[in-house]
Amino acid sequence: KDGQIIQWSLLTGKRIRTHHKHVPNRKGKGKQRVTGDEAEGHTDEIWALSVSSDGKFLATGGKDKRVGVWDIERGVWLKGFRGHKDSISGLAFRKGSNQLYSASHDRSVKLFDLSVMGYVETLFGHQDRISDIDALRGETAVTSGTRDKTVRFWKVTEESQIVFRGGTKSVLREVLEGALDAEVEEIEDIERKQTRHQFVEGCMECVSMIDEATFLSGGDSGTISLWSTSKKKPIFRYQLAHGIVEHRSDDGGTARNPRWITSLAALPYSDIFASGSWDGWIRLWRLDAKLRSFEPLENAIPILGVVNSLQLVQVPTSLLSETKWMMNKSAGKSGNPSTVTNGGPRPAGKDTKAVLLVAAIGHEPRTGRWLTVGEGAKNCGLVVPLEVSI
Repeated sequence: KDGQIIQWSLLTGKRIRTHHKHVPNRKGKGKQRVTGDEAEGHTDEIWALSVSSDGKFLATGGKDKRVGVWDIERGVWLKGFRGHKDSISGLAFRKGSNQLYSASHDRSVKLFDLSVMGYVETLFGHQDRISDIDALRGETAVTSGTRDKTVRFWKVTEESQIVFRGGTKSVLREVLEGALDAEVEEIEDIERKQTRHQFVEGCMECVSMIDEATFLSGGDSGTISLWSTSKKKPIFRYQLAHGIVEHRSDDGGTARNPRWITSLAALPYSDIFASGSWDGWIRLWRLDAKLRSFEPLENAIPILGVVNSLQLVQVPTSLLSETKWMMNKSAGKSGNPSTVTNGGPRPAGKDTKAVLLVAAIGHEPRTGRWLTVGEGAKNCGLVVPLEVSI
């Protein structure tokens, strides 16, 4: 939120360079006068970062409504794209290319091609601000639309979109909307069995793609949903993934609300993903072989604060053994779990792959101050080396 971008070395664990927030000089005359549009850097809070697959470009965005493009190796500003009419909330590179998607609170998605440093097109459809975006190798993207309670799957080349509606509904409503096939007797039976502790989902906060046809979503109901592009309703739901928080009401009673899912990250084309909230844990999950359900793993990473962003990145196994600070963590000296497996810890080998979990932790949510985590929480970046069993 202070507008800084800090670049770190994974080999040494040390800071390489810092890009500070640019303060425009609006009092100068002639060439000395610099506006926010001309500044070589951001002039307000930064809400989103994304790195291209080849490691050449860094894309940044935030409250100044500009998409910034940086040369990572030289650490210099290359270009600032304008066009969004509100804050930029999400950025995602298409894997294996220099195509960049940006999502904004102005309810639009824009596509840029950084190989020619040009704007391509704008996608419309959401009825409320967009909070998150993800993309893989295909010319597709997934976005979450907060209070419009939809996740949209964008087919860019076909200029079309598939709308997936979240929110907790009765089974009868789902049948009437064509999302579920059932006989009247089956509807009544299912309605009777529905849990009384199911919370209404009023906001879709985050998304993450598993493969080109499967993705995850999370929202303010505390539910993580698994979706397929072939079905209009979730394949699987896991409710209260990060528990419940209790509040004292003015009349002396107790209000119980779920901790909403603030971030999701899947290791692309695998069966592992992570979720974050503010319950003090980053939780790890494993999908079943047919991608029809998922379950929590025993491994969980303790961290105080709001988990505002998550990434899972596969790296060479040698990085964990050759880097001193990572080797200490993978040996368990930090107290963090390192081996993601159902059978307990074991040394890395041919049946494991090295993965880094990267998290952005804060006292507050990244886009506001309606929640503050108290004592012990830090504004920091967290990197945890994991050994994922294949």
